[in-house]
Amino acid sequence: MLKFFVSSKDKKARAGYFETGHGVVETPVFMPVGTQGTVKAVNQKYLEEIKTQVVLSNTYHLYLRPGTEVLEKAGGLHRFMNWQKPILTDSGGFQVFSLSELRKVKQDGVEFKSHLDGSAHFFTPEKVVAIQGSIGSDIIMVLDECTPYPCEYEYALNSAKLTSSWALMSKEAFEKSVPLYGHKQFMFGIIQGSVYKDIRELSAKDIAKLDFDGYAIGGLAVGEPVDIMYEMVDYTTSLMPENKPRYLMGVGRPENLLEAVERGVDMFDCVMPTRNGRNAYLFTSKGILSMRNAKYKDDFSEIDKQCDCYTCKNFSKAYLRHLFIAGEILALELASIHNLYFYLKLMRTAREKIIEGRFSEWKKEILKSISLNNITTEA
Repeated sequence: MLKFFVSSKDKKARAGYFETGHGVVETPVFMPVGTQGTVKAVNQKYLEEIKTQVVLSNTYHLYLRPGTEVLEKAGGLHRFMNWQKPILTDSGGFQVFSLSELRKVKQDGVEFKSHLDGSAHFFTPEKVVAIQGSIGSDIIMVLDECTPYPCEYEYALNSAKLTSSWALMSKEAFEKSVPLYGHKQFMFGIIQGSVYKDIRELSAKDIAKLDFDGYAIGGLAVGEPVDIMYEMVDYTTSLMPENKPRYLMGVGRPENLLEAVERGVDMFDCVMPTRNGRNAYLFTSKGILSMRNAKYKDDFSEIDKQCDCYTCKNFSKAYLRHLFIAGEILALELASIHNLYFYLKLMRTAREKIIEGRFSEWKKEILKSISLNNITTEA
């Protein structure tokens, strides 16, 4: 089993760590999204420099391209992308189920057509485990059905039951599998149930019975009001084992992460820092900067005085704005590096405050400071 330790708690907020074959991961942790074996616009050298602990890649995309044959010839994704720290792979369930008109759900899996060329494929829970074996990720996720929002009660109930059935099939296949690359893999189960507490409770009980290495909360951040998301997170973490990592999938904005940490979540991923960066929006200690703003044309000050990332230490607002206006590729890299650093530092600081017993107090202070609900020209 995955060795996970909670070293400190501040109410429900937890500071811990777990061990993988590619290193120790301290929690709470944010995982940059490297869907296709690359974090968009950020090379592996900079990922290491900003103290990335683990990256997330996607089973669906890697299965379609470059394919399991190439990955196995390469010796697994770690060698293929030259990343020697931990990797977590999503099962691809969210991507498959987002192809609403191109897929058909069955009891033993899901039939879908590739978004690349329209070719037909069939994902079973067992096949998804095998694909992730070929990828060689340290943590693999079970195949699940991610429900949309809004979602009718009966649909959510049947979906949660299907996810539980697939979880059992995944666990059985995983226990029969043999790692290909000399390091142990670990498996996380996923709790579903949309915004219905009784279904969440049923799902949590079913998934916990299978004794996975960790547990994820799925089916949130899909359009529901943020207060409902927080309510579901708070309720679901209360149903999850204390001695296993808790992962909130696909979340989110910095304030979402801090609210979820306060409710007992340990792990996060989201495309927001890199996607926002590529679109010239930078997270800073005083709010979100829109780097295309004409006010920065001759502003030669640093982007964020409280940030010591490579971008902030070396370049001005004026230069970054110039790069975006000119359509230069370097703009995407510098902005993405900064945003990822912001997220990673936020989680490292959250961990420190949990250990100090000051997390809730600090969270209130930092949320007032960063003013993330509005785009600002201050920084």
